[in-house]
Amino acid sequence: GYRMMGLSHFYDNRIAGSSFGTEQYGLTTLGHKLIPEMERLGITIDLAHASSAALTETLALANKPVVVSHGGVAGTCPGSRNLTDDQLRAVADNEGVIGIGYWKAAVCSESLDGIVAAIRYAIGVAGVDHVGLGSDFDGHVATPFDTTGLPLLTAALFDQGLSESDIGKILGGNVRRVLAINLPD
Repeated sequence: GYRMMGLSHFYDNRIAGSSFGTEQYGLTTLGHKLIPEMERLGITIDLAHASSAALTETLALANKPVVVSHGGVAGTCPGSRNLTDDQLRAVADNEGVIGIGYWKAAVCSESLDGIVAAIRYAIGVAGVDHVGLGSDFDGHVATPFDTTGLPLLTAALFDQGLSESDIGKILGGNVRRVLAINLPD
C-alpha cells in the first residue's frame, strides 16, 4: 500500500489547492474526507506543494504527524512554497517534519551554505525534532550535489555545533519516527 501521499502538486485539484495554483483554496469536500481516511490507512500526509490554506486546514484535521517532504523556509528564502514561521511552528505542534530542499527556490542559493542556513533557521523556529532533509533529487531541479555529497552536509552540520544525536534526527531519524507512528498497527 501507499505510505505517503501529497495532496496537490503544481495545480489545484479535486483534493486541495496548490502553492502554485491559481485559486489558492484549501481542502475541498473530498479533501476533508480524505485526511481521516489517509490516517486510518496509515498513509503519511505530505504537504510539500499544498497551498497555505490547504496546509492550515489539513493540520486542523490531522490527528497524526504530517510531513512537508521538500521545501524551504521563508525566514531565509521568501517564496510561494517556503514555510512561514507560523507554519513551521504548526507542523512542529503536529509532531511532523519539514524536509529542507537543496534547490535555489527553496534556499535562495545553490550551495551547501544555503542548505545549512535553512536547516539552522528551521531548527530555531520548529526545533530539531521537526527538521529533516528534502533534497528533491528527482532530476527536475538543480542541486549543489547529489547523494554522494551527504558527507559534506553532515560535516557542515557538525561545524555548526550540532550534536551527533541531533544530526541523526535531521538525516533520517525524525522521518523514521513519523513513518513509524503513521504505519498501521
